[in-house]
Amino acid sequence: MKAERENGQSAVVRELTTPAQATVDGGLRLRARSFCAACRQVFGIPDYERYLAHAAASHSSAPILSRNEFCLQAIERRYGNGGARCC
Repeated sequence: MKAERENGQSAVVRELTTPAQATVDGGLRLRARSFCAACRQVFGIPDYERYLAHAAASHSSAPILSRNEFCLQAIERRYGNGGARCC
């Protein structure tokens, strides 16, 4: 495959994956991402991407938290209520 550079010279560019391979790799990535999201849900780890999707769908007029603000809020929600602790 040949491509033309900005200065007009041609350069040879190799394709690293075929379209069929890219589809398979994309499917594997999607499955891995879904698996990781499910694990986060099971272990109670906050999922920022899921929050973004929910905020866009349900709360479009509300300001969106940055990743750092989201994590701080999740930590405060989980540990900041001053409930009973063993230590």
